[in-house]
Amino acid sequence: MSIPKEATQIFLRACPTGFINPKFNEADSTFEIKQVPIPPLKDGEVLVKTLYLSNDPTQRTWLKKAGDSTPSYLPPVHEGTPMASFGIAEVVDSKSYKYVKGNVVLGRLYWADYAVLPDTVIFNKVDAKAWLPLEYYLSVLGMTTLTAYFGLTKVAELKNDDSGKGKIVLVSAAAGAVGSSVVQIAKHLLGASKVIGIASSDEKCQWIESLGADLGVNYKTKDWQKQIDDYLAKDDEGVDVYFDCVGGEMLSYALTKMNKFGHIALCGCIAAYNDPSALVVTTLFYAITKRLTLKGFIVDDFVAEFGEVLPVLADAIKDGKLKAEGSYHVEELTGHSITQRLEEIPAIWNLLFKGDKPKGKLLTKVA
Repeated sequence: MSIPKEATQIFLRACPTGFINPKFNEADSTFEIKQVPIPPLKDGEVLVKTLYLSNDPTQRTWLKKAGDSTPSYLPPVHEGTPMASFGIAEVVDSKSYKYVKGNVVLGRLYWADYAVLPDTVIFNKVDAKAWLPLEYYLSVLGMTTLTAYFGLTKVAELKNDDSGKGKIVLVSAAAGAVGSSVVQIAKHLLGASKVIGIASSDEKCQWIESLGADLGVNYKTKDWQKQIDDYLAKDDEGVDVYFDCVGGEMLSYALTKMNKFGHIALCGCIAAYNDPSALVVTTLFYAITKRLTLKGFIVDDFVAEFGEVLPVLADAIKDGKLKAEGSYHVEELTGHSITQRLEEIPAIWNLLFKGDKPKGKLLTKVA
């Protein structure tokens, strides 16, 4: 592969105060697209060609105005800098002792066709010749499934032994990349007796039930809370573990259904990423009266254990306990030019916040 002289990259033009505008060349466009020259590599840098991009709600929290240094667990994307994403890329050129030309790598990339990156933002090499499709490394064997596993086992203390048996697990955004993994891991690997998933459509509820959920509830129906109330009341039960991806109203409700000494793993607040007022929790007093443990986490907290858990997840796929089929959805770029193709990326990402995202992990195929 010849070394390109320039890259086409999407930059954060203006940090939005609410929802993004995924369109280009408008007065309030969130992003802009530029052609930038590719400079000679410095020591420790690689030139990569983007293959797949991961679409994640947390990317919304990365967007910052120029000069905003508010602390965050990941580097921000400031106005005037390239938009970032987790993804898979091929190394086209390298001055890093860690990676060589031809390596396929997983890391924090740009919304771009090519980019020069420090090797410190690359997590690891991917065995592109293994039996696993590349998409698996951003979905069923990616950060989202690791998030589900560690959130259940380390944060919510649902262990892979007898302690998990008889437990009832509730998960929000259950048809999403993390949530659908929570359903399967809790039910098939950790022995939860019942798993209840909250999703955004009847179709998605049916899908998570096919994955192992005992009950799927569509939160867009008026009586979604009553459906869960009635299900739990049948056997006079409560929730032992709540895996929260949403925050706000759903967290407020879940607090009222917890058993004493239950655990809540705080994974995300998707309800508030575009509207901070939706983060309000009105029932926190239940955390005191029921002596609950609420703990926030990010998957990087457990990076030292990734190596020992990935084989466990790979074995679960082979054994049919963790379904790869349907665990991701790929959107392919269709424009005639590279600029037209890349301009489709923000609208694909924005599906995460519109409530009509496809099931499973949403990926964008760039090349």
